[in-house]
Amino acid sequence: MADSNRLFLEMFSDRDRIANYSEGPKRFTPGLDAVHRMTSILLAEHAPDDAHVLVLGAGGGLELKALADTHLGWRFTGVDPAGPMLDLARETMGKEAGRAELVEGYVDAAPVGPFDAATCLLTLHFLDREERVQTLSAMHRRLKPGAPLVVVHSSFPQDEPARTRWLARYAAFAVASGADPAQTEQARIAVSASLALLTPDEDEVCLRDAGFGEVELFYAAFTWRGWLARA
Repeated sequence: MADSNRLFLEMFSDRDRIANYSEGPKRFTPGLDAVHRMTSILLAEHAPDDAHVLVLGAGGGLELKALADTHLGWRFTGVDPAGPMLDLARETMGKEAGRAELVEGYVDAAPVGPFDAATCLLTLHFLDREERVQTLSAMHRRLKPGAPLVVVHSSFPQDEPARTRWLARYAAFAVASGADPAQTEQARIAVSASLALLTPDEDEVCLRDAGFGEVELFYAAFTWRGWLARA
């Protein structure tokens, strides 16, 4: 793991810093509730009523809760490297927590499946290109043929001055959504300095290099993109 990503893991492992985690993604990610609804719809196009869904980056439990509420027959395996974030996921899921097996670790810690569907939301931007393809390939190996995958993460033009302009918009949206301006500026600096961000075209190539086909863009909002792909 790169040193920069280790710093993010330490942050997500700090119980005090993640106490109000549920508000953060909604302030930084335009239409996050709608992203969860769209994810539910897209997975359901191909996943059965009793689907077993792999959720990579499950800490916090926001997508687990959303998917569990809309598909009462689905069960989940959630994977995340930060134990405190998995504890938070259990709290977020509430009475539905029994439908999810939560695994501390990275994708290789996940059961071999095969799973009926998978998600990876707000996660892949923490990985460089090589790690990203390796992670997606490991997910592909754990999916049934034709199973759907939904990914959403930071992905935007990386040439200057476009990169700086889009990062400024990322921060401005968060502040307009109620985030603390000083903390938002720290987040913008951390993202700019620490994350190995890719362009949307490069992200689509990563999905295809990992073995996925039928790659479709379904979400684009400021610095965020989301794709549906099939194993």
